[in-house]
Amino acid sequence: GWQILPLGRLPPNGSTPYLYVRQPPNGHRAPTQPPPPPPHPERSKFARSVLEGSTVALISLLGLGAGGYAYSKWYKKQVLDKIENAFSRGYSSQERVALGQIALGTHPDAVQEILDREYWVPRAEQPVIDDILSGKVRGRYYLIMGERGTGKRSLLLEGMRKVHGDGIAMLEAHNDLEVFRVRLGKAIDFEYHEDYIGSLFSIRGPRDSTPLLDVERALNQMEKVALKMRKARGKPLLLIINNIHLFRNEDQGSLALLEILQQRAEIWAGNDLVTVVFTSDEHWTLEKLIPHATNMHVLNIKDIGKDTVTTALKKYRARMGEDVSQSILDEVFAKVGGRLIFLNQVAKSRDMLETCIHINRKEKSWFLNQCWILGESMDDDVEEQQKFCAAAIVLARALVLREKDANALNEEFKLPEIPLHESRQIITRADFVRQFDHINVVHIDANGMVRADSVAMQNAFREICAEEGFEEHLKATLDRLDELESLARTRDVWFREPPGRSGGEVPEQTYTAKL
Repeated sequence: GWQILPLGRLPPNGSTPYLYVRQPPNGHRAPTQPPPPPPHPERSKFARSVLEGSTVALISLLGLGAGGYAYSKWYKKQVLDKIENAFSRGYSSQERVALGQIALGTHPDAVQEILDREYWVPRAEQPVIDDILSGKVRGRYYLIMGERGTGKRSLLLEGMRKVHGDGIAMLEAHNDLEVFRVRLGKAIDFEYHEDYIGSLFSIRGPRDSTPLLDVERALNQMEKVALKMRKARGKPLLLIINNIHLFRNEDQGSLALLEILQQRAEIWAGNDLVTVVFTSDEHWTLEKLIPHATNMHVLNIKDIGKDTVTTALKKYRARMGEDVSQSILDEVFAKVGGRLIFLNQVAKSRDMLETCIHINRKEKSWFLNQCWILGESMDDDVEEQQKFCAAAIVLARALVLREKDANALNEEFKLPEIPLHESRQIITRADFVRQFDHINVVHIDANGMVRADSVAMQNAFREICAEEGFEEHLKATLDRLDELESLARTRDVWFREPPGRSGGEVPEQTYTAKL
C-alpha cells in the first residue's frame, strides 16, 4: 500500500509541493511546465484508515484464534488432571461421608476405637474384598449380591479404608438418570463441560444432550485417564456403583444405562484398565447382566454364622461391662440370626432381648401390612391385589413346611430354601416372586434359591402359619378368588327376591392374624 499510494509524499495541507528541476545538459533551460496537481487529501485519509483497520482486524483475529486454541488445549488437560486427581490417594466428599468419622480428620489414636465400635463382627468375605480393592485380583468385574443389611457396603468401606482410597471412586445408583449423571460426575470430578467458556472465543462447546450421552462422555474421559495411569500404577482403577437394583426394571432408560455400564466393565476388565464393582439387593439385576457377561464374577454375601455372631457379641458386650450368658446369646441368634443390620441394633441396646422382640414384631407387621389376605368376604375390586397376597402367604407356608422337614432330619440351622422355578410352581405365578424380593419379604440369591428375607421374617412366617384358624382362612380366601375368577369368565342369570327397605347385611369378622 505504501508503494502504490502516495501516502508518504503528501505535502502539508494548503502548501505547494517542492519541485526540484534539473538543468538540461546543453545549458538551455527546459520549457517551463505547470506542476502536477497534488493528490486529493480526502482520498489519502480513506486509504490510510482502510489499511489501519484491516491490520488491526487481522491481528485481532490471529490473537483470538491463538487464545481460543490455547484455552481449549488447557481446558482438556485440566479435565483429565481433575479425573486423575479423583483417583489419587485420599477420599472424595462422597467417600468421606460414607466412611464417617474415620475419614473426617479423626486423630490416628482414636481410629482403632472407632473401628472396634463399628466393625466389631469379623467377616469371612473381607479378605476377598480386600484383594479386589487393592488390585491383586484383576481381569474381572464383580456383582456383589446379598439381602438388605448383610454388610455389603461395610465390606467395601473397610477395604477402601485399608488402601486409603487409592485408585477408587464410589457412587450410589439412582432410578433418575439425571441424578445418576450428577453423582457419576461428582465421583470422578467431571463437570460435563458446564464450566467451559470457549464460546467467548467463538469455539462451540459440547452440545446439549441426554443423561445417557453425558454418562458415555464421562466414561470416555475416565478411560483416557485409566490408559494414562496404567503404567504408573501397575494395577487397574476401581469404580464402585452401589445398589444398582434402584434402577427401574421396566424403564428403558435405566436398562440402557445398565447396558452401557456393563459394556464398559467388560472391556475394561479384559484390558486391566478399570475393575467395576456393582452391588445389588435384588435378583433381577443378575438376570439382566448374565446374558452378556463374560468376565463377570458374582459374590453372594450371606448372614454371619452362629459361632461368629455369639463370640463377637459376647466380646462387644464385655467391653461395655456386661457378661452375657450363652443362653441369651443363643436366644438372640434365634430371633435375629446373623443379619448385620439387626446385630448392630441389638449390640448397642440396653436390653438385647427386648430389641429382638421389637425387630421381630416390626418384620411381622411389615409382612402383614403388605401381604395379608381378606378371606371369603372380599370384594371383586381387590381381586388382583389379593392374588398377590395369597401367593405370598402360600409361599410363606411352603417355607415353613420345608423348615419342619429340615428339623425332622436334625439338619444344621439355616433358613429353608426353595428353588426359584419350584417357587413359581407353588404359587402358580412366574412374576410374583420377583415382586416379593422387591418388598423384602423373600430373597432370591445368586444361585436362584428363594428363602425368607431374614430370620426375623421366617419367624413371622412361622407364627402366622401356627395360629389357630389360619388354614381355614387361607382356604376360604383361595376359594373366593376361584369364585371371582369364575364369575369373570362366565355369565349367569339369577332371579332373587328384591331386598327390603332396611338395606344389606354387615359382614361379621371371624378371623385375622395377630401381631
